[in-house]
Amino acid sequence: MRARILVAVGLVAAIAACGSETPPAGGGSQGGTVTVLAAASLTESFTQIGKDFEAANPGLKVTFSFGGSSGLATQITSGAPADVFAAASPATMKTVVEAGDATGTPVIFVRNQLVIAVPKGNPKGITSLDALSEPGVKVALCAEQVPCGAAAKKAGVKVTPVTLEQDVKAALAKVRLGEVDAALVYRTDAKAASADVDGVEFPESAGAINDYPIVALKDAPSPAGAAAFVAYVQSAPARQVLTDAGFEKP
Repeated sequence: MRARILVAVGLVAAIAACGSETPPAGGGSQGGTVTVLAAASLTESFTQIGKDFEAANPGLKVTFSFGGSSGLATQITSGAPADVFAAASPATMKTVVEAGDATGTPVIFVRNQLVIAVPKGNPKGITSLDALSEPGVKVALCAEQVPCGAAAKKAGVKVTPVTLEQDVKAALAKVRLGEVDAALVYRTDAKAASADVDGVEFPESAGAINDYPIVALKDAPSPAGAAAFVAYVQSAPARQVLTDAGFEKP
Protein backbone atom coordinates (compact mmCIF):
# COMPACT_ATOMS: atom_id res chain seq x y z
CA MET A 1 0.00 0.00 0.00
CA ARG A 2 2.79 2.44 0.89
CA ALA A 3 4.45 1.77 -2.46
CA ARG A 4 1.21 2.51 -4.32
CA ILE A 5 0.76 5.79 -2.46
CA LEU A 6 4.30 6.88 -3.31
CA VAL A 7 3.76 6.07 -7.00
CA ALA A 8 0.49 8.05 -7.02
CA VAL A 9 2.15 11.04 -5.37
CA GLY A 10 4.95 10.89 -7.92
CA LEU A 11 2.48 10.92 -10.81
CA VAL A 12 0.61 13.91 -9.39
CA ALA A 13 3.88 15.80 -8.95
CA ALA A 14 4.93 14.99 -12.50
CA ILE A 15 1.61 16.18 -13.93
CA ALA A 16 1.76 19.39 -11.89
CA ALA A 17 5.28 20.04 -13.10
CA CYS A 18 4.26 19.57 -16.72
CA GLY A 19 1.30 21.89 -16.27
CA SER A 20 3.47 24.61 -14.77
CA GLU A 21 5.86 24.78 -17.71
CA THR A 22 5.63 28.03 -19.65
CA PRO A 23 5.36 27.41 -23.40
CA PRO A 24 7.85 29.25 -25.59
CA ALA A 25 6.59 32.53 -27.02
CA GLY A 26 5.55 32.85 -30.66
CA GLY A 27 4.79 30.36 -33.39
CA GLY A 28 2.62 27.34 -32.91
CA SER A 29 4.11 26.46 -29.53
CA GLN A 30 1.87 28.92 -27.74
CA GLY A 31 -1.84 28.30 -27.42
CA GLY A 32 -4.63 30.79 -26.95
CA THR A 33 -7.10 32.92 -28.85
CA VAL A 34 -6.28 35.99 -30.93
CA THR A 35 -9.21 38.41 -31.19
CA VAL A 36 -9.12 40.54 -34.32
CA LEU A 37 -11.37 43.54 -34.99
CA ALA A 38 -11.35 44.19 -38.74
CA ALA A 39 -13.07 46.34 -41.34
CA ALA A 40 -16.11 44.71 -42.93
CA SER A 41 -14.43 44.76 -46.35
CA LEU A 42 -11.82 42.31 -45.02
CA THR A 43 -14.40 39.66 -44.13
CA GLU A 44 -13.75 37.11 -46.88
CA SER A 45 -9.98 37.51 -47.11
CA PHE A 46 -9.34 37.61 -43.35
CA THR A 47 -11.58 34.59 -42.80
CA GLN A 48 -9.31 32.62 -45.15
CA ILE A 49 -6.15 34.16 -43.67
CA GLY A 50 -7.37 33.20 -40.22
CA LYS A 51 -7.70 29.55 -41.26
CA ASP A 52 -4.24 29.61 -42.84
CA PHE A 53 -2.77 31.28 -39.75
CA GLU A 54 -4.23 28.62 -37.47
CA ALA A 55 -2.83 25.87 -39.71
CA ALA A 56 0.61 27.49 -39.56
CA ASN A 57 0.39 28.05 -35.79
CA PRO A 58 -1.06 24.95 -34.08
CA GLY A 59 -2.52 25.90 -30.74
CA LEU A 60 -3.50 29.42 -31.74
CA LYS A 61 -7.10 30.23 -32.68
CA VAL A 62 -8.36 33.42 -34.31
CA THR A 63 -11.77 34.98 -33.71
CA PHE A 64 -12.96 37.92 -35.80
CA SER A 65 -15.37 40.78 -35.32
CA PHE A 66 -16.05 42.55 -38.61
CA GLY A 67 -17.80 45.89 -38.95
CA GLY A 68 -17.47 49.54 -39.82
CA SER A 69 -13.97 50.74 -38.91
CA SER A 70 -15.22 53.77 -37.01
CA GLY A 71 -17.49 51.64 -34.83
CA LEU A 72 -14.70 49.17 -34.12
CA ALA A 73 -12.35 52.01 -33.19
CA THR A 74 -14.95 53.27 -30.72
CA GLN A 75 -15.17 49.81 -29.17
CA ILE A 76 -11.39 49.72 -28.72
CA THR A 77 -11.12 53.20 -27.19
CA SER A 78 -14.02 52.30 -24.89
CA GLY A 79 -12.05 49.37 -23.51
CA ALA A 80 -13.34 46.37 -25.47
CA PRO A 81 -10.82 43.52 -25.13
CA ALA A 82 -9.08 42.74 -28.44
CA ASP A 83 -5.64 41.86 -29.72
CA VAL A 84 -5.47 43.32 -33.23
CA PHE A 85 -7.17 46.13 -35.16
CA ALA A 86 -7.25 46.25 -38.97
CA ALA A 87 -8.92 49.41 -40.28
CA ALA A 88 -10.01 50.53 -43.73
CA SER A 89 -8.39 53.95 -43.39
CA PRO A 90 -5.48 55.65 -41.61
CA ALA A 91 -7.88 58.29 -40.27
CA THR A 92 -9.83 55.65 -38.37
CA MET A 93 -6.65 54.03 -37.09
CA LYS A 94 -5.44 57.43 -35.91
CA THR A 95 -8.20 57.62 -33.31
CA VAL A 96 -6.97 54.37 -31.75
CA VAL A 97 -3.32 55.46 -31.83
CA GLU A 98 -4.05 58.88 -30.33
CA ALA A 99 -6.03 57.23 -27.55
CA GLY A 100 -2.90 55.27 -26.63
CA ASP A 101 -4.47 51.92 -27.46
CA ALA A 102 -1.97 50.74 -30.09
CA THR A 103 1.36 48.99 -29.65
CA GLY A 104 4.01 50.22 -32.04
CA THR A 105 3.35 51.88 -35.39
CA PRO A 106 0.46 50.69 -37.59
CA VAL A 107 1.55 49.08 -40.86
CA ILE A 108 -0.23 49.65 -44.18
CA PHE A 109 -0.74 46.17 -45.62
CA VAL A 110 -3.15 46.70 -48.55
CA ARG A 111 -5.07 49.33 -50.50
CA ASN A 112 -8.61 49.28 -51.88
CA GLN A 113 -10.57 51.26 -54.45
CA LEU A 114 -14.24 52.11 -54.90
CA VAL A 115 -16.47 50.77 -57.67
CA ILE A 116 -20.17 51.14 -58.42
CA ALA A 117 -21.95 47.92 -57.51
CA VAL A 118 -25.05 47.23 -59.64
CA PRO A 119 -27.34 44.19 -59.92
CA LYS A 120 -26.06 41.43 -62.18
CA GLY A 121 -26.42 42.47 -65.81
CA ASN A 122 -26.56 46.18 -64.89
CA PRO A 123 -30.27 46.62 -65.76
CA LYS A 124 -30.11 50.43 -65.41
CA GLY A 125 -27.10 50.64 -67.73
CA ILE A 126 -25.01 52.60 -65.18
CA THR A 127 -21.55 53.26 -66.60
CA SER A 128 -20.40 56.40 -64.80
CA LEU A 129 -20.58 58.32 -61.56
CA ASP A 130 -22.84 60.92 -63.18
CA ALA A 131 -25.41 58.22 -63.93
CA LEU A 132 -26.05 57.87 -60.20
CA SER A 133 -27.62 61.33 -60.20
CA GLU A 134 -30.13 60.55 -62.91
CA PRO A 135 -33.84 60.60 -61.98
CA GLY A 136 -35.19 57.32 -60.70
CA VAL A 137 -31.81 55.84 -59.76
CA LYS A 138 -31.77 54.69 -56.13
CA VAL A 139 -28.32 54.70 -54.55
CA ALA A 140 -26.90 53.40 -51.27
CA LEU A 141 -23.80 54.99 -49.75
CA CYS A 142 -21.79 54.42 -46.61
CA ALA A 143 -22.13 57.06 -43.91
CA GLU A 144 -19.35 59.67 -44.04
CA GLN A 145 -17.77 58.58 -40.75
CA VAL A 146 -17.16 55.13 -42.26
CA PRO A 147 -14.06 54.83 -44.51
CA CYS A 148 -16.05 53.83 -47.62
CA GLY A 149 -18.26 56.88 -47.11
CA ALA A 150 -15.28 59.17 -46.59
CA ALA A 151 -13.71 57.77 -49.77
CA ALA A 152 -16.89 58.44 -51.73
CA LYS A 153 -16.89 62.04 -50.57
CA LYS A 154 -13.21 62.41 -51.48
CA ALA A 155 -13.94 61.03 -54.94
CA GLY A 156 -16.39 63.88 -55.46
CA VAL A 157 -19.58 61.85 -55.27
CA LYS A 158 -22.55 64.25 -55.18
CA VAL A 159 -25.53 61.97 -54.92
CA THR A 160 -28.54 62.03 -52.63
CA PRO A 161 -28.73 58.45 -51.41
CA VAL A 162 -31.89 56.71 -50.34
CA THR A 163 -29.95 55.12 -47.49
CA LEU A 164 -26.70 55.64 -45.57
CA GLU A 165 -25.17 52.45 -44.20
CA GLN A 166 -22.71 51.88 -41.34
CA ASP A 167 -20.42 49.55 -43.28
CA VAL A 168 -19.71 48.55 -46.85
CA LYS A 169 -21.32 45.11 -46.55
CA ALA A 170 -24.61 46.69 -45.54
CA ALA A 171 -24.50 49.02 -48.57
CA LEU A 172 -23.76 46.07 -50.85
CA ALA A 173 -26.63 44.09 -49.33
CA LYS A 174 -29.07 46.76 -50.51
CA VAL A 175 -28.02 46.02 -54.10
CA ARG A 176 -28.17 42.25 -53.64
CA LEU A 177 -31.66 42.51 -52.17
CA GLY A 178 -32.86 44.74 -55.03
CA GLU A 179 -33.62 47.65 -52.71
CA VAL A 180 -31.35 50.05 -54.64
CA ASP A 181 -30.03 50.31 -58.19
CA ALA A 182 -26.44 50.96 -57.20
CA ALA A 183 -24.08 51.36 -54.27
CA LEU A 184 -20.55 52.62 -53.87
CA VAL A 185 -18.49 49.79 -52.42
CA TYR A 186 -14.93 48.56 -52.52
CA ARG A 187 -13.70 46.62 -55.53
CA THR A 188 -13.04 43.63 -53.28
CA ASP A 189 -16.63 43.54 -52.04
CA ALA A 190 -18.05 43.62 -55.56
CA LYS A 191 -15.68 40.82 -56.54
CA ALA A 192 -16.69 38.70 -53.54
CA ALA A 193 -20.35 39.12 -54.51
CA SER A 194 -19.80 38.67 -58.27
CA ALA A 195 -22.51 36.01 -58.47
CA ASP A 196 -25.10 38.68 -57.66
CA VAL A 197 -23.58 42.04 -58.67
CA ASP A 198 -21.35 43.66 -61.25
CA GLY A 199 -18.67 46.20 -60.38
CA VAL A 200 -18.49 49.31 -62.57
CA GLU A 201 -15.16 51.10 -62.46
CA PHE A 202 -15.14 54.91 -62.53
CA PRO A 203 -12.05 57.11 -62.97
CA GLU A 204 -12.82 59.44 -60.04
CA SER A 205 -12.19 56.60 -57.60
CA ALA A 206 -8.47 56.73 -58.38
CA GLY A 207 -8.28 59.86 -56.25
CA ALA A 208 -9.79 58.16 -53.21
CA ILE A 209 -7.94 54.91 -52.73
CA ASN A 210 -8.00 53.74 -49.12
CA ASP A 211 -4.92 52.44 -47.31
CA TYR A 212 -5.56 49.69 -44.75
CA PRO A 213 -3.42 49.78 -41.56
CA ILE A 214 -3.08 47.00 -39.01
CA VAL A 215 -1.68 47.10 -35.47
CA ALA A 216 -1.45 45.05 -32.29
CA LEU A 217 -3.34 46.61 -29.40
CA LYS A 218 -1.73 47.79 -26.17
CA ASP A 219 -3.86 45.80 -23.74
CA ALA A 220 -4.04 42.70 -25.93
CA PRO A 221 -5.05 39.64 -23.87
CA SER A 222 -2.74 37.61 -26.14
CA PRO A 223 0.21 39.91 -27.01
CA ALA A 224 2.36 37.15 -28.53
CA GLY A 225 -0.57 35.95 -30.63
CA ALA A 226 -1.32 39.52 -31.72
CA ALA A 227 2.25 40.06 -32.89
CA ALA A 228 2.19 36.73 -34.71
CA PHE A 229 -1.04 37.56 -36.55
CA VAL A 230 0.13 41.05 -37.60
CA ALA A 231 3.33 39.48 -38.94
CA TYR A 232 1.41 36.76 -40.76
CA VAL A 233 -0.85 39.27 -42.52
CA GLN A 234 2.30 40.70 -44.10
CA SER A 235 3.60 37.28 -45.20
CA ALA A 236 3.63 36.03 -48.79
CA PRO A 237 0.75 33.52 -48.32
CA ALA A 238 -1.50 36.18 -46.77
CA ARG A 239 -0.61 38.73 -49.43
CA GLN A 240 -1.61 36.22 -52.09
CA VAL A 241 -5.03 35.79 -50.48
CA LEU A 242 -5.48 39.56 -50.36
CA THR A 243 -4.35 40.01 -53.98
CA ASP A 244 -6.72 37.26 -55.14
CA ALA A 245 -9.53 39.10 -53.35
CA GLY A 246 -8.81 42.26 -55.36
CA PHE A 247 -6.76 44.28 -52.89
CA GLU A 248 -3.77 46.23 -54.15
CA LYS A 249 -0.29 46.23 -52.68
CA PRO A 250 0.54 49.36 -50.63
